[in-house]
Amino acid sequence: MPHFPPTQPWPAITGLAYGGDYNPEQWPRETWLEDVRLMREAGVTLVSVGIFSWALIETDEGQFDFSWLDEVLDLLHGSGIAVDLGTPTASPPAWFFHRYPESRVTTADGTRLGFGSRGMVSPSSPAYREAIVRIASALAERYAHHPAVVMWHVHNEYGAPVFDDHSETTAQAFRDWLRERYGSLDALNAAWGTAFWGQHYGRWEYISTPAVAPSVVNPAQKLDFHRFSDHQLRQCFLAERDAIRQHAAQPITTNFMANQHGGCDLWEWAKHVDVVSDDHYLVAADEHPEIGLAIAADLTRSVAGGMPWMLMEHSTSGINWQPTGIAKRPGEMARNSLAHVARGADAVMFFQWRASRRGAEKFHSAMLPHAGTTSRIWQEVTQLGADLTAIADLQGSRVKADVAILWDYESFWAQDLEWRPVDDLDHNERVRAFYERLWRDGVTTDFALPSHDLSRYRVVVAPAQYLLRQADAENLTRFVEQGGTLVVSYFSAVVDEHDAVSEGGFLASLRTALGVEVHEHLPLRRGTTANLQWENGTVTTSDHWQEDLRLRGADVVAHYADGPAAGAPAVTRQAHGSGAGWYISTRLDAEALTHVFDQVYAEAGLSPTRPPRGLEVVRREGPRGSYTIAINHAENDADIATPGTDLLTQETGRTFCVPAGGVRIIHET
Repeated sequence: MPHFPPTQPWPAITGLAYGGDYNPEQWPRETWLEDVRLMREAGVTLVSVGIFSWALIETDEGQFDFSWLDEVLDLLHGSGIAVDLGTPTASPPAWFFHRYPESRVTTADGTRLGFGSRGMVSPSSPAYREAIVRIASALAERYAHHPAVVMWHVHNEYGAPVFDDHSETTAQAFRDWLRERYGSLDALNAAWGTAFWGQHYGRWEYISTPAVAPSVVNPAQKLDFHRFSDHQLRQCFLAERDAIRQHAAQPITTNFMANQHGGCDLWEWAKHVDVVSDDHYLVAADEHPEIGLAIAADLTRSVAGGMPWMLMEHSTSGINWQPTGIAKRPGEMARNSLAHVARGADAVMFFQWRASRRGAEKFHSAMLPHAGTTSRIWQEVTQLGADLTAIADLQGSRVKADVAILWDYESFWAQDLEWRPVDDLDHNERVRAFYERLWRDGVTTDFALPSHDLSRYRVVVAPAQYLLRQADAENLTRFVEQGGTLVVSYFSAVVDEHDAVSEGGFLASLRTALGVEVHEHLPLRRGTTANLQWENGTVTTSDHWQEDLRLRGADVVAHYADGPAAGAPAVTRQAHGSGAGWYISTRLDAEALTHVFDQVYAEAGLSPTRPPRGLEVVRREGPRGSYTIAINHAENDADIATPGTDLLTQETGRTFCVPAGGVRIIHET
C-alpha cells in the first residue's frame, strides 16, 4: 500500500485554532445541531472527535459502524468546523477484554486490573497491537479524504494514568528488549551491577520485571524498565501512526502532558509526531500556577524544536481529579490561554466542549458548562474566541531564548528511585526554583537535554542533572570552553546511564568545567536551616542539603557560615576557556538565587527586564512582525514600555497600562 508523507506540518486552519474535545456520542442527535450553532457563536474552528468511541465504532471484533461518525463529520464540515480525528485506542471495548483477558494490566504486586476505566491495557499485548492497527487503518481508510478532517489524533495522554505492567507478556517483551539493548548477559550483568546482593543472571529467562520484592529492587533494572515501558508505549503509537499514514496525508499528533506526567521521554516522542501537542491543567495546590503553566509551555515548545505547537487540552475552570478542584477566577481562563500562546502555542483547545452529565468527569468544567449560555464561563469562552481571531497574525511566529534549563526524563526516573541520601530530593522542586528566578527576572527560557547543541544559548542551567553520561558531560564542558555560562545545582553528575556512581566520584565528570570536587553529601535534618555568607558580606539562609566541597581551580562565591560544612565553600565559580562554570551545593530558594544570577547575567551579557511582580512578558517574532505579550497576574495595574498597537483593543501608543488580571498583545512598531 502507498505511504503518504504529510502534505504540511500544520493542520489546514487559518489563524490560531480554537476549540476542544467534542464527544457527540454522549448526547442525542438533536443536541448536535445546537452544538454546532453554539460553536460558531463561540468562534470554534477545530474540535477533536472520537477519542473514546472505540466501542461505538467497532461494535464487535472486525465489525464497524461508521454511520453516526459520518453524520457528525458531515455536520461539522457543513458548519465550517474542522476536525482532529482521534483513534479511540486509550479505552478498548468490553468485548476486547472479554476475548483477551491476558491483555489486562498486572501491577507490581500481581494484581490484574479490571475494566471500566481508561488506559488499562498492556502495551506489550499482541492482541492489543493487532486491534489498534485494525481500527486506526479502518478510520484512516474511510476518512482520509473527508473534507472536515485536517489532523489525526492518536490515542490519548499516553502513560496516563501512570502504571507499569508486570504481566508475563510484558516480562517476555522486557527480556527481548534487554537482549537487543545489551547483546549478551555479560554486558547486562555489568551494566546492572548484579554482583551486588548476588543478583547475577545466567540465563535470559531468569530475568523478569522489577515487581514487588522483600527489599529494594536493583535500581539499574528499574531504570531500564522505565526505558522499556516508555519504548513499548511509543511502539504502540508508531504502529497506529504508520497505519494511518498508509491512507492519509494530514499531520498526525498525540497529546503529551509535558511536565505533568513524567513517564514518557518527550524528547524522543517528539521526533515521531508531525505536530507537538500538550495537555495542561493548573495544579490547585500551586499558589502561583502561572509559573507552572509557563514551565509546561516552554517545555512543550522546546520538545517541538521551537516550532509552533498545540495546546490540545486545558480547562475553562475547575477540574475534579485533583484533591481540590479550584475554580478559575474571572479572566483567569483567558490569561491561561494567552500565556500558552505567548510561549509559542498556535492552538487553544479545551477538555471539553460540552460538560458531561454522566461518568467520572461530570464535575470537570467545559466550554459549554452545565449552567449553559447564561454563565460567566460561556461569556468568557466567546470573548476568547473573538480575541484569538483578533490576534491571528501571531500564527507561525516564534519565541527565542538565550537561556536553557536541562530537563532529562531519564535522569528524573533515576533520581526518583529508592534509597537516595534523603527521600525528598525533588527534581521538580529544583527546576521550579531556578525557573521561577528566571521567570521573575523576565528571562525567557528554553529546556534542553545535556546532549543537545547548546551553542545558541548564553546560559545553561542544570538544576537536577543527577544522571549524566560521560559524552554529555563533555558536551557541557565544551559549552563552557566556548564561552557559555553553566550553572549546576547540587546532587548533579552523580551517576552514569546505568545509575552507577561516576568513576572518580560525585561530580567527577564535570570537574574540568566546574573546578570543584564533592567529597561527601551532608544532608540536613528536616526543618533545619543554615546560613551562607556571600563574598559581598550578605548572609542568606539555605536548607535541606550541604556538601563537602574541595576546590580544584574554582573561586569561592559564598561559604557555609554554619551547619556540618561550616567554613567550607558553598557556591563556587570557575573561569574555564572563554566561559564559566558555577556550582551551588545547597538548596537556595528563588529569592536567594538572585545572588547567583545577578552575576551570571552580567558575565553572559544578558539584561533581565525584571518586570513588576506578577507581570509576565514574552516576545514572539515572525514574518508579519514582532509581538510583545504582557499578562498581568497581579492585583495591581502595571505599565509596559513597548511602542506599537494592542491587537486586542487596537489602541496605539508607546507605553501601555496592563490592568490587573488583564492582557496586552502589542504588535511592535
